[in-house]
Amino acid sequence: MAEPVDWRAGGVPRSARFDDIYHSESGAVAQARHVFLAGCGLPEAWAGQPQWRILETGFGLGLSFLTSWQAWRADPQRPRLLHFVSIEAYPVSREDLLRAASADPELAPLAAALGAQWSGLLPGIHRLVFDGGRVLLTLCIGDVQAMLRALHRFDADSLYLDGFSPARNPQMWSAETLKSVARFARRGTRLSTWSVARPVRDALAACGFQLRKAPGLPPKRDCLQGLFDPPWALRQAPAEPGMASGVGRCAIVGAGLAGAAVAASLARRGWDVCVLEAGPHAAAGASGLPVGVLAPHVSPDDALLSRLTRACGRATWEQARALLEEGSDWRACGVLERRSAGRLRLPGGWGPEGPNESWLASPARLREAGLPPETHAFWHARAGWVRPARLVEAWLAQPGIRVRTNAPVAHIEAAGAAWVLRDPDGAVLAEADRVVIAAGHRSHTLAPTAALQGVRGQVAWGRMDPKMALPRVPLNGDGHLIAHVPDAGGLLWLTGATFDRERDEPVFLPEDITANRERLARLHPAAAKALDALFARGEAQAWAGVRCASIDRRPLVGPRDPEAPLGPWLCTAMGSRGLSFAAMCAELLAARWHGEPWPLSGALGRALDAQRVHPARTSPLPAGA
Repeated sequence: MAEPVDWRAGGVPRSARFDDIYHSESGAVAQARHVFLAGCGLPEAWAGQPQWRILETGFGLGLSFLTSWQAWRADPQRPRLLHFVSIEAYPVSREDLLRAASADPELAPLAAALGAQWSGLLPGIHRLVFDGGRVLLTLCIGDVQAMLRALHRFDADSLYLDGFSPARNPQMWSAETLKSVARFARRGTRLSTWSVARPVRDALAACGFQLRKAPGLPPKRDCLQGLFDPPWALRQAPAEPGMASGVGRCAIVGAGLAGAAVAASLARRGWDVCVLEAGPHAAAGASGLPVGVLAPHVSPDDALLSRLTRACGRATWEQARALLEEGSDWRACGVLERRSAGRLRLPGGWGPEGPNESWLASPARLREAGLPPETHAFWHARAGWVRPARLVEAWLAQPGIRVRTNAPVAHIEAAGAAWVLRDPDGAVLAEADRVVIAAGHRSHTLAPTAALQGVRGQVAWGRMDPKMALPRVPLNGDGHLIAHVPDAGGLLWLTGATFDRERDEPVFLPEDITANRERLARLHPAAAKALDALFARGEAQAWAGVRCASIDRRPLVGPRDPEAPLGPWLCTAMGSRGLSFAAMCAELLAARWHGEPWPLSGALGRALDAQRVHPARTSPLPAGA
């Protein structure tokens, strides 16, 4: 449930929890511009920089973020990327966000864009994306100290210290919290805050900040500005393995979901990207599935896979919303997931009024899908269907990306500080400064490891009469069913898929047709009956592909060889969840190369690190290692 805001006379918002106002009577926008932006020397300080990273300790009504975003938009010398990382224990409602910004005509449209993504804010780290992926808000929902620990460390360029007053919310301003904030400072990081309380100044000075009082915004007489410049030598933090010194040429092996997502993420950061695809066109492998389901995994203990698919699915959702045609390329329609009675449990505290976007399906929802009201099922609100090839095409159409098809990569060779990629005959396909292997189940030929395996899958699909008794929302469970998908040749339906770990070629098997019909009969008996005639007449078509999976069923993102972090990197092993994982894995790779804030928590990011399955290790790294 959203944190309630008490709007007092004159439009000043107040928190009943802390018995304090969100901003001074002069207004939050004026406070943000005077105290925070000007206090950190912005926008002048970021002029000509490739990126700027702001860390804030209290998101509140979001006005410091919105004013920073507006200043970035208005500045012709703005950095290519603006990162804004903010912590908030008690997020307010969408309506209160919009109300807070409504009086400022420059901020109101930005607040509307923020409000459109303001959902599903369970405790944890969420990445919200704006302006084509060039403004990135990493929103940390939870206790300030816990969230500072959960964040993977990055060098902040600016620090905004905000929150309710030290007297009302002492934890936010404690010496322990400020020491944790200082962990993100580099020498030269500037800090700004409205609080000039003596304990706050003493704690910041002890952390190495050179402080000065500056004129405040009335009615406050002073505000505080600081520069991280301790008199002692700083212990050099270990560099992120594989961090790039800048942008250059990158060759990506594979033009499926994984490769296309990496290409788009790197191109947004200024890389010249060449994508090499062995097939005759992009999405020629498993990403060529006619249509797929985008839905999270749910477990009663909110296990690792559940947290990963929820965070990663959000990233794909926003990419689809920004790049695809809703209703034809994808549909944000929700997904029903059938479960047995014993497996129909949600994490504690999840309920209809909470920020969770998965809950028990109502009898009305089940009847609408043609299922008996006593069916055991979850309803996933942030879910739907996507045509993977359309998403691949949209990613590869971004500026700065070239695609070369019929270009199988057989060898990757070092050539000084660069890399040469050759075909099976030894001909040069590309030369690049960096290489990413995202070739699906063929990745093992360029990164030999027992951790990768091909898993063949076959689905059945075909055309349907609009009057057929097929559900209008996708069903998931033991297999899945998607219907009413618009296509030039008529509406599509699809059901499956099989899992065959014995074959790594996309061959068609008659027995898989039977297996998919039987699976559909269990998933949705009425739909199976409606499609029986199409199967009997041979009008149901088969499609087969080979997924790439790791030994622990999680993607691999990281150097092929941990001892050579500037060598080829892996972004592969998406398994049967490529739609969920690809966008987030690409952003994680780009963040690691550029020293950016990670798009998810440090623990979840490390759970995807390719190092955990390196052959030199006797066992995989634990998820939180």
